[in-house]
Amino acid sequence: MDSSTTPPIGAITTENAQLDVTLEQLKKLVSPRAFTGETMLLNMGPQHPSTHGVLRLLLELDGETVISCVPDIGFLHTGIEKTHEGKTYLKGVPLTDRTDYLAPMINNLAYCGAIEKLMGIEVPLRAQYIRVILAELTRMNSHLVWLGTHALDIGAMSMFLYCMREREDLLDVFELVSGARMMSSYFRPGGLWRDVPPAFFDLVKKVLDVFPARIIEYERLLKENPLWKERTIGVGVISKADALAFGMSGPSLRGSGVNYDVRKAFPYSSYDHFDFNVPLGSNGDVYDRYRCRLDEFPQSLRIIKQALDRLPEGPVMTDDRKIAPPPKHEIGTSMEALIHHFKLWTEGFSGPNADVYFAVESGKGEYGVYVHGDGGPKPRRLHFRAPSLCNLQALPRMAKGALIADLVGIVGSIDIVLGEVDR
Repeated sequence: MDSSTTPPIGAITTENAQLDVTLEQLKKLVSPRAFTGETMLLNMGPQHPSTHGVLRLLLELDGETVISCVPDIGFLHTGIEKTHEGKTYLKGVPLTDRTDYLAPMINNLAYCGAIEKLMGIEVPLRAQYIRVILAELTRMNSHLVWLGTHALDIGAMSMFLYCMREREDLLDVFELVSGARMMSSYFRPGGLWRDVPPAFFDLVKKVLDVFPARIIEYERLLKENPLWKERTIGVGVISKADALAFGMSGPSLRGSGVNYDVRKAFPYSSYDHFDFNVPLGSNGDVYDRYRCRLDEFPQSLRIIKQALDRLPEGPVMTDDRKIAPPPKHEIGTSMEALIHHFKLWTEGFSGPNADVYFAVESGKGEYGVYVHGDGGPKPRRLHFRAPSLCNLQALPRMAKGALIADLVGIVGSIDIVLGEVDR
């Protein structure tokens, strides 16, 4: 080969451009210097699924400074949305557990809320309050995993052990009500699978008693820790305008000072019955996103206490027999109840030919479900508005100009779950 046509060492060529894009498209993602070898391209990931998830970042580096960052997603794509089209509305509930697998009950709530909106079903108040209690415990569960792994990534190893210790108390509650620690499928269209057992109240009160002291412990370990502040303040900054333009939500958006929380903006499941504050940041950096999530712990405890104190008596499933199964005690004595139960679980119930969108505030942001019914028992189309995907879109903007050593902290600060990103 003529030396005059040989590309410089490290320059991009057709042979080493491994993204699923053409060379022309790649030119729009990286700077011209990457094609002359002045900057270096480096693959970060994909890592093993047992880490944060299988994510690949194509980095362009000038020394240790990130010039551009291109996320490459899809390694965990499972086709959940397409699978829903072959499931009845009722049988679709377990699939929602497996998107953001750290917040299964919040996913259940969004999906059931969409079905209830489509069907015009009113959920009993007791079921709404129990949903709120479990959704806030789920938010805490999600934040604990985030805090433990995020701190571990940056080097604060003890935090992971403490967060997993507290998480066990929350998983005990989930296991008690649903029989499963993670993939609960406890919320059902029209209400709940069953009422909570008597031991539920003692376990939740234990959480309310124990957690305030634990939060103080977390604060002592990190809030004023000079090494923690050095690694997080002024790192991964994104402005309020950019955060909105990228469609960010949740603590990642509120860390930039945008006061938007679905629980306040569009109250659902009786959230308007409870008094709580929405923590906000101002600088839009890794530290502010950390503060927003940590400050949400006391607010979740506050909501849970109010819901527990005011929990009304009554049923936990709608009395609309079109979607509600018959009481279990009737199945052994009533042929009509047995037939109804059999038809509900085999054929399902039919929804109208209409479309709806229903959103909730998950631990990561606005988690929305779009359902388009076709008049039958299965949806024509179902789509999840995944906050992890929208927040990940902003990573290139946050990473530009940062040091490669800070990249893990930036990725951790937006708290993505790849099961939700890829779906």
